[in-house]
Amino acid sequence: MNIKFYKYQGAGNDFVLIDHRETPLKNIDNKVVAQLCDRRFGIGADGLMFLLASDGYDFEMVYHNADGNVGSMCGNGGRCIVAFAKHLGIFDTETNFLAVDGPHYAKISADGNWVELQMIDVENISTDGDAFVLNTGSPHYVKEVTGLESLDVYTEGYNIRNNDTYKTNGINVNFVERKPSHLFVRTFERGVEDETYACGTGVTAVAMAMAKKQNQIGQVVTPVTVLGGNLEINFSYDGQRFTDVFLCGPAEKVFEGEISL
Repeated sequence: MNIKFYKYQGAGNDFVLIDHRETPLKNIDNKVVAQLCDRRFGIGADGLMFLLASDGYDFEMVYHNADGNVGSMCGNGGRCIVAFAKHLGIFDTETNFLAVDGPHYAKISADGNWVELQMIDVENISTDGDAFVLNTGSPHYVKEVTGLESLDVYTEGYNIRNNDTYKTNGINVNFVERKPSHLFVRTFERGVEDETYACGTGVTAVAMAMAKKQNQIGQVVTPVTVLGGNLEINFSYDGQRFTDVFLCGPAEKVFEGEISL
């Protein structure tokens, strides 16, 4: 069986995308998804997404982590599937679609390469020592550090993700360092079980945690640099709740092809 696929990336966070609307593929289980995401024996990606038809929405996004399991919300994946849907002619400049954490609105530039994705509102932020813990569609741990360029993110992130508190359900671990004009962020992602070049829900969580820490009330715009490029997070914060949250950044098609299973 040959499968038509598309490869997209958003700030270095890369995904396999499959149009699943008219001829849903059969026998695509978690093992096959993991095989497709494998960087040596498959296409290679941080995750895989199916684009499905959905009543009342332009489309539905179903996201799988690189390990094959169905994942929670992926922000950069959401931006990439929006660019993919535009490529397929599903919408023009604005869209409403359904994801695992509910409805999302997004808009895209005329050239189709810059996507602004609305994320869920967030109110509950807890602490774990000097770190922040919150859910932006996926669970995140945010720790401010110095010397992030040389930090062993894999080892530090792996140890936190697998400690007694988080081992059962897992958590994404973000390290952030404040720079003069932006935040620098590196993330260990559950499901990938490694550091990725970017994490959309992660940088959103980081921007919120730092706004809370610095008591940034009002409309907040946060430029973020990740290993794969630059992103921007916008939201309103009243001291209790984050609303009108947008994750903004590039989303580009890398290539398309067919693969035989």
